[in-house]
Amino acid sequence: MTIIERLKPFFQWLAGTDAFMKVGPKIVPAMDRLVHKVTRGRPISDKMIPTLVLTTTGAKTGQARQTPLACLPEPGGAFLIVGSNFGRDHHPAWSGNLLRTPEAVVSFRGARVAVVARLLEGEERERVWPGLVAQWPVYDRYTVKSGRHLRVFRLTPVD
Repeated sequence: MTIIERLKPFFQWLAGTDAFMKVGPKIVPAMDRLVHKVTRGRPISDKMIPTLVLTTTGAKTGQARQTPLACLPEPGGAFLIVGSNFGRDHHPAWSGNLLRTPEAVVSFRGARVAVVARLLEGEERERVWPGLVAQWPVYDRYTVKSGRHLRVFRLTPVD
């Protein structure tokens, strides 16, 4: 077990604290984008939780928007992502972008992949939720703290 894997419980605890939920959105995305760029999409934190950089089309601006996100890779190449927004009471902008324009690009472990996003709802969402929480238990805390139903998307590669 690597040092990163050993530190996972600490980082999960930290990510669920009120202080982190307040400052995390201001520092984590920029830091993750930098690490993703420097490591060519192979960050060491991937040992703790797989991460990708999602490029969406801004719903208001039409501009490309890059967002680093935790993900759960699925067999066949799809990814599950959660709109936790660090437990804030509103959905993250990237999720609104996907609802408006579901075509996006994912950078994952050094590869760029065109994907189409689909919001999971009802029974389908309930089926995947336990796997997401098993990977990152903080999602349950973010649900309680935010007071909202966190959006879950499946990103499926485009042939």
